[in-house]
Amino acid sequence: MSPDNNVVRILDANANRASEGLRVVEEYVRFVLDDGHLTQLCKQLRHDLGVALGSLATSDLCASRDTNADIGTSITTEDEYRRAEPRDVALASQKRVEQALRCIEEYSKTLVPTVAAAIEKLRYRAYTLGKAITTTSFSLARLSGARLYVLIDGGSSRVDFEQLAASLVEAGVHVLQLRDKQLTDRELVGRARQLRQLTRDTSTVCIINDRPDIAALSDADGVHVGQDELSIKDARAIVGLGKLIGVSTHSIEQARQAVLDGANYIGCGPTFPSTTKQFEDFPGTNFLREVAGEISLPAFAIGGITLDGVALVHHAGLRRVAVSSSIVDSEDPAKKARVFLAAVSS
Repeated sequence: MSPDNNVVRILDANANRASEGLRVVEEYVRFVLDDGHLTQLCKQLRHDLGVALGSLATSDLCASRDTNADIGTSITTEDEYRRAEPRDVALASQKRVEQALRCIEEYSKTLVPTVAAAIEKLRYRAYTLGKAITTTSFSLARLSGARLYVLIDGGSSRVDFEQLAASLVEAGVHVLQLRDKQLTDRELVGRARQLRQLTRDTSTVCIINDRPDIAALSDADGVHVGQDELSIKDARAIVGLGKLIGVSTHSIEQARQAVLDGANYIGCGPTFPSTTKQFEDFPGTNFLREVAGEISLPAFAIGGITLDGVALVHHAGLRRVAVSSSIVDSEDPAKKARVFLAAVSS
């Protein structure tokens, strides 16, 4: 058997392995995650793999195949047939795809270097896809019950802040974000640590707005950044690998990019006119429909959300809302929060 034929056998085996693995991954993101965006990325990667291998004659690949004499078909590992859940199946196949692409890239250098260059680009795309799938799966589990996200400022004093935050935690708010542009850094750190203490050992997630440094100092559960703040990559370098990072998005393109960049959740809006922030454009419920139609990463509708607006958000396909003034400015924020909790859970 000639060396070229050996190489063709390697390319054939790994082309099949990569394509089959991508199909397994695609079925997971399609039927388990129900994610149109990631499904499209899988499908496109499979298509582009076929195009990249187009310069290799299909007849040669098939002719080199000898499954009956392949010693690899009888070699197995102890845990090869053990998978605890569908996610494990998908992640194992994702790793198989990455390994197969590397094999194709390296061995095709001896026959068709242009194929190697094309496969290298596909391999990097596969890495990004794998990260997005892993992050989406983790985030859905971490925020599985999070439906009501409330944004609060630092209050007029530490006492007032603690009273408000504690009442919202007791009411069962799922996520609390500290967002304040007026406090000094020292005061903001103090409020962040207060909030962390109040939410510790509770089911309420503690998020700091815009400031990954303060999120890290206070050991918050995560940080939320906007389109003009630090990137997810830079925020991650500060808060660490185990923390949540949320991103504000105002278009479906920004939402898709946030998924690929590694966001754990996205804020989608502004949905309605808000009393706390001014915007020139309102993506509105049409944007919510776009997100609901293709992205499974936890997504919170934000911007002017009232009790009446919750029904419109649900009708658009999202089940999570981020609220500020409708709760915080009410006579009894904790009582209003409980009403919102009932609304988002219905």
